[in-house]
Amino acid sequence: MSIVDIARPLSPSSAEPSPPRRRRIGGWIAIAIVLVVVGLLGAALSGVAQWDRRDTLDPDSAGPDGGRALAHLLSDRGVTVSVVRDRAAALAAARAGGATLLLPDSPYLSDAVFAELADAADAVVVAQPQSRGVRLLFPGARVAGYGDATPVAPACSLPAARRSGAIVAGAVFTSRGDVTSCYTSGDGAALLQRRDGDRRITVIDASELFTNAHLAEHGNAALGVNLLGALRTVVWYVPTAADSDRTGAAPSIGDLTPGWVSPAIALLLIAGLVAGLWRGRRFGPLVSETLPVTVRAAETTEGRARLYARSRDAVHAADRLRVGALRRLARLLALGPAASADEISDAVADRVATPRAVVRDILIDGVPRSDRELVALSDRLRDLEAAVRAAVRSPGAAPAESERNRP
Repeated sequence: MSIVDIARPLSPSSAEPSPPRRRRIGGWIAIAIVLVVVGLLGAALSGVAQWDRRDTLDPDSAGPDGGRALAHLLSDRGVTVSVVRDRAAALAAARAGGATLLLPDSPYLSDAVFAELADAADAVVVAQPQSRGVRLLFPGARVAGYGDATPVAPACSLPAARRSGAIVAGAVFTSRGDVTSCYTSGDGAALLQRRDGDRRITVIDASELFTNAHLAEHGNAALGVNLLGALRTVVWYVPTAADSDRTGAAPSIGDLTPGWVSPAIALLLIAGLVAGLWRGRRFGPLVSETLPVTVRAAETTEGRARLYARSRDAVHAADRLRVGALRRLARLLALGPAASADEISDAVADRVATPRAVVRDILIDGVPRSDRELVALSDRLRDLEAAVRAAVRSPGAAPAESERNRP
C-alpha cells in the first residue's frame, strides 16, 4: 500500500444556506437609511459651521471671528449696512457719498488700489491694519506691537471714543503730525484718526474689538457703532482673490495647460464612474462559473499525495491522516468543533476502554519514520475509528480485538 492509497479526501462540509431574499432586501434598505441619515446630518453640520469658511470680520459670519453682531447693531440703529465683495462695487458705493467705508488692509489689494479706495469715501475705518495701510494713510506712523491686556480709557478728545469708554487694546500704533491718538497702551495708541478736509480716516485693530467673540466686552460695541454709524450708510467691503490686481504671481497648473484639459479630465472621471456602475460586481446569490476544465477533488488529493510520496515526507502525510481522523472521531463522539486533540484522545480512550497512552500514541505522539510505519499508522487509525463507531452504536460492546492486542 502506497501513500496515494492511504491519503483520503476529507468529507466536504455542508454548504451554508443562502440568506433569504427578504433579509438581503432588508439589509440594503438599512444601508440606504443609514446613508440618508449621515447625509442629512452632514448637511446640517455644514450649515451650522458655515462661518468656518468665511474670513475674519465677515458681516455674514456668526462664528467667533465674524462681524454679524456689529452689522446687526448698526442696522438696529437705522444705519444701512451695504456688504460688497467686489472692488468695483465698493469703489462705486464709496464715491456715491454719505458713506463710511470699512476697509480691511487685505493682501489682495495693491498699494495703489488700497489708496484709491481710501480716498473715495467720506469716512474710512481701516480694519485689520498692517504696516502698509498705516504707512499709506498716516505718514510717519508705524505699528508698535500690541497693547497691555488691561482696559484703558480713551484719554483723547475724540467724541466717538469718549462716549464709548474703556477697551482692551489690540495692535497699537505710533504717529506723527496732526493725528488724534486714543487708548494709549504699551508703546503706542490703539486708535488713530486724522482729518483730510471733510474726510475722516481712522485706523483701529477691529479684529480684536469688533468680532462676535469680543464685541460685548468693555466699550467695544459702543466704539464700533460710534465709528461706523456716524454717517447714514456703511460700505462693508470684504475683498476676495478676484479683486487682486497684483501681477507677477507664479502661474498655476490650470494656467499652464490648454483650455480643453480640464473638461477632458472631468469627462474621463464621469465616464469612469458610469463604467464602474455599469460593470461593477453586484452582491447577490452565488452562481456557478463556467470553467474551461473541471477537475475532480479526488485528482487534487491524489496529486498532493504523490507530492508527499516524492518528497518522502512521512511526518507531513501522517499529520494529514491524523487531522482527518480527529475530525471524524470528534463528530462520532459529539464533540464541538473547538475540541482540542488532547480532549478527543481522552474521549476516545474512555469510549473504547483503551489505555490513554496507547490512543495518544496513535492520534498524537507517534512519529512514523518510513512508508512502512506510515502504512501501519494508517491501519491503526482505521481500526481505532472502527472501534469508536462500534462503541457508539453499541455502548455495551467490548473494544476491538485489534486494539486490545496492539502494543
